[in-house]
Amino acid sequence: MSGTSHSAPAGTESETPHANRQAAPAALARLAGIMARLRDPDHGCEWDVAQSFASIAPYTIEEAYEVADAIARQDLPALRDELGDLALQVVFHARIAEEMGAFDLADVLSGIGDKMERRHPHVFGDGTTPGWEAVKAAERAATGTDASALAGVTQALPALLRAEKLQKRAARTGFDWPDPAGARAKILEELAEVDAAAPEDRADEIGDLLFAVVNFARHLNIDPEEALRAANRKFETRFRAMEAMATDFAALDLAAKEELWQRAKREAGPA
Repeated sequence: MSGTSHSAPAGTESETPHANRQAAPAALARLAGIMARLRDPDHGCEWDVAQSFASIAPYTIEEAYEVADAIARQDLPALRDELGDLALQVVFHARIAEEMGAFDLADVLSGIGDKMERRHPHVFGDGTTPGWEAVKAAERAATGTDASALAGVTQALPALLRAEKLQKRAARTGFDWPDPAGARAKILEELAEVDAAAPEDRADEIGDLLFAVVNFARHLNIDPEEALRAANRKFETRFRAMEAMATDFAALDLAAKEELWQRAKREAGPA
């Protein structure tokens, strides 16, 4: 990924944010044209032509995570590049749909523009219409789709993130613990059920336990997904430090490994 700065000399109008906004439609049209050529069955790229919604969906998810990673690292040049990769995924899906006669990129962009205006009546309307959640509920009712408060929480989300979203949706209806104490007590209850469960029931009970931990984190205003990501990073840093301290780490007994772990915690720090 390039780290080259795109800052322009003072007074260079073409590099101002306003000018870049004006150039965005042309840049998007160019990207759409590139994708159309790549998908050309006679003169395009064999790999691109062979792809489908399903085959590129994993790449779409991966690119979204790479955007999040660049944000977490506060790497703006990387973020610019990763957003471009994510935009390519949108163009790719839209091109496949256009070839099928379903919709095209303009439909995608117009649709999200209409939705954002409709869901922000306090900005684009007279300010007297219902708020975001009420508008979304009305949309679901008007189209005959699922009217549940949990509707639209996609199955494809990571499990921790989806658990948090389901809980937040339920909480908006008043179905929630009034304070963190109730959520914490639920963890102890679920842990006891794991201990008491038959082997064939333990996976189900562990799921309930994880769900309860997410609920507790939510009540403490902690993002459980990010908390676990941070724990993963911390474990990796310390484990790698342990390996570097030993000539043959795998050959050590557990007591020796525990000693290295404690040393790594002291020397590697919290990162």
